Amino acid sequence: MSKRKLSATIRSKKPLAHGFLKVNQYEFEIDTHRGGKQIVVRDVMERGHAVGVLPYDPNLDAVVMVNEFRPGCVIAGDEPFTDNLVAGGIGDDESALDAAVRETQEEANLILRDPVLAHPGAYVSSGGTSEKIAIVAGIVDASRAGGVHGNESETEDILTVVVPAEELFERVRCAQITDLKTIVAVYWLAEHRDALRQRYRA
Repeated sequence: MSKRKLSATIRSKKPLAHGFLKVNQYEFEIDTHRGGKQIVVRDVMERGHAVGVLPYDPNLDAVVMVNEFRPGCVIAGDEPFTDNLVAGGIGDDESALDAAVRETQEEANLILRDPVLAHPGAYVSSGGTSEKIAIVAGIVDASRAGGVHGNESETEDILTVVVPAEELFERVRCAQITDLKTIVAVYWLAEHRDALRQRYRA
């Protein structure tokens, strides 16, 4: 039995919060799997789309990551500072690749070379937010990595962390990495690491 295509339409939108994160309440009219339609009201957080960046050094076989304060982790009762991908919002006039190069410079003070789109964009949590995160991988010189960076106007205080690839794989296997975009990028690296090393190693 083939699955029939269902549809949904927006009937109304009411703003609830318009700060750094925008929250709107939507009323939808949606098809149901049993047939017919129903009205569903949902609050949706909207802040545009973002990019997560995997800066990889094939010579050192290491990934440059960033460590910073994560408010969601505190609220959930976890460690407040975590190692994650370089990441940030994609501007209206930017591609994911352009945003990845800019964010790598801003958050890690490094030049991202030969960026490639590892994933065009996956929803963070589509039941409650419209945000999608693209994953971009690129080449960096991790021997130049270090220090604290970030956009001061956004109160960013970001420590650069260099993690050997094997250590990063183990941290993902042991669930020490809890950021989903970082986990997805590490799995991508595990698949493409040998090819990157063959292509770029000096």
